[in-house]
Amino acid sequence: MLKEIFIALTTKYSNDVTVSHNLWETIEKAYTGKKRYYHNLVHLENMYNALLHVEHLIADWDTLLFSLFYHDIVYKATAKDNEEKSAAIAIKSLASINYPSEKIIKCSEQILATKLHLPNNDTDTCLLLDADMAILGANEPDYEKYYLAVRKEYAIYPDFLYNPGRAKVLNQFLAMDNIFSTNFFREKYERKAITNLKKELEYFN
Repeated sequence: MLKEIFIALTTKYSNDVTVSHNLWETIEKAYTGKKRYYHNLVHLENMYNALLHVEHLIADWDTLLFSLFYHDIVYKATAKDNEEKSAAIAIKSLASINYPSEKIIKCSEQILATKLHLPNNDTDTCLLLDADMAILGANEPDYEKYYLAVRKEYAIYPDFLYNPGRAKVLNQFLAMDNIFSTNFFREKYERKAITNLKKELEYFN
């Protein structure tokens, strides 16, 4: 499904089908890496399905989709510049299909926003960030699969290093006035997300 969506998206701006397929192969290779236990194609598909519910609220659907496809194309647990590198790849890739420069800039900004998930004045960006975090409000079995998968991605770190860091992240989410910044995601996921986060946090106390 994702491949067809991406090819259809890119061919709106470039007649070179080979370029479109090459770009997809780069995305597919990145997201199917052997250490991609959570930040993989399933994550992208879940985000896409979540965003379909709010498509009518999105001003620039194409740019948001490109941001979705590229936001985690670089993901290394030990790195601090994944988002910057992902944005750089998006810029180069979108330039190759002659995507409008102002939209490329917007895409880059949206990808960079996934680094800290701070409040944003742009509705499209807020929807992207909320979709990225929708897993926090998933049902209990899926949430458990999520945090266990994330732990596997950080397997290089022993528990005595990982656990305090993970607990800090959980507490940061719980300290927020709202985990989700848009009404749709807040109403659908906020309450369950708080329950999930608190339950996971119990493991570290």
